[in-house]
Amino acid sequence: MNMQAYYVTKEKLKEIETELENLKKLKKEEFSAGSPSLFEGEDINPDFAFFQDSLEEIDSRIEDLENILKNHIIIKTPKEKDKINLGAKVIFKDNSSLENEFKIVGTLEANPFEGKISNESPIGIALIGKKVGDTVSVGQDNSYRIIKINYEEA
Repeated sequence: MNMQAYYVTKEKLKEIETELENLKKLKKEEFSAGSPSLFEGEDINPDFAFFQDSLEEIDSRIEDLENILKNHIIIKTPKEKDKINLGAKVIFKDNSSLENEFKIVGTLEANPFEGKISNESPIGIALIGKKVGDTVSVGQDNSYRIIKINYEEA
């Protein structure tokens, strides 16, 4: 089992707990309904195979969620708010002077389309620990100048 730490916000933790609870209820319902018979005549019943696959997927996801819950770390507002860390909203300008705003989150919450980048992404790694005015480079042609750092109170 992977012993990786999972950085999550309080909101994401609640989502994970709810999903786990719902999956456990679903699994219980599936079992209480009973499984289809293994054979249909001389052939294996396709409904039984589907039932088995469904249960395996549910069990796998339950195991993943339980692992996350055992190894999670809540993202908190750091004492040093002048440096970029997990939970920071960062405004920066790229090479074309276009302003971008992203929140630095753990991998489970990362979604660039929602303005959330992972602390483990190339840009996330480059931004961690930097201050307003610093310039970071990602790849050969991408540099970003940090304009503002903001933390929402947790």
